[in-house]
Amino acid sequence: MTFTVEIIGKERCRLGESPVWDSEARVLYWVDSVAPSIWRYDPATGEQSYIPAPQTIGSIVLGRPGELVAGLTDGAYRVRFDTGEFTPIARPEALAPNERFNDGKADRQGRFVTGTMGTHLGAGRVGKLYRFSADGAWEILSTDPIEISNSTCFSPDGATLYFADSMRHMLWAFRYNPKTDLLGDKRDFFETSGFGSAPDGATVDAEGFVWLALVQAQKLVRISPQGRLDRVVESPAPLSSCPAFGGEDLDILYVTSISDSGGRLKSDVDASGRLLAFHGLGVRGIAEARCFL
Repeated sequence: MTFTVEIIGKERCRLGESPVWDSEARVLYWVDSVAPSIWRYDPATGEQSYIPAPQTIGSIVLGRPGELVAGLTDGAYRVRFDTGEFTPIARPEALAPNERFNDGKADRQGRFVTGTMGTHLGAGRVGKLYRFSADGAWEILSTDPIEISNSTCFSPDGATLYFADSMRHMLWAFRYNPKTDLLGDKRDFFETSGFGSAPDGATVDAEGFVWLALVQAQKLVRISPQGRLDRVVESPAPLSSCPAFGGEDLDILYVTSISDSGGRLKSDVDASGRLLAFHGLGVRGIAEARCFL
């Protein structure tokens, strides 16, 4: 299948992550975790803009119209992009001093599910998986201790949570019951060690296939709901980090990338750190749920 890749704008993020398409506003948001900021791209005008974040930022999801919900170092925040205002929703006291929030997504019921990681290399498995709901309530979902939380996304029906600890090179599939604080049966879903890469960000298309960024392999892979490799897509950015579907018909795959994570990931290639748009892949995504926190 023939597809094209558009490299958008001239701005380069240090650690681009967490793209999310707002179907109502018809714009894409994403974050730079290391030079902490939230970015917005309007494909109708080509305009890119950003607001600074007060702390390291791991991920964002859609909030109420005109708002986002962000996972900063110490918790969940409500964000007004138009004013640059960050308002705390919940800052869990269970967070360790060397722990910060990282990858996250909204579940199909509109809660914010986001995992944590150590704030420095060698911090160990201090991470946990949190779920934030209305009125600032939060709970810890039952998983093994986590080193670097990543690849969080949900099946179209919301009954499966996909999640990875990047350092273990395995994407898991959990049976997901939104009415309890427990995750159901866990199964090994897709191992990435054969590609020489940890799993990074992920999303799900309308057919229930998982799109996973293999950050160290310069590839995206599409994985069937049964965990079989369906397609490998090469990226012009050596360190592609996270995909999300967007556009009028949700048929554009937007992908963030990394230029300098401040740790082990660095690239001087022109596409590094920039937003990519894959056109003509022949699949569509689904609209992400809004979090009404």
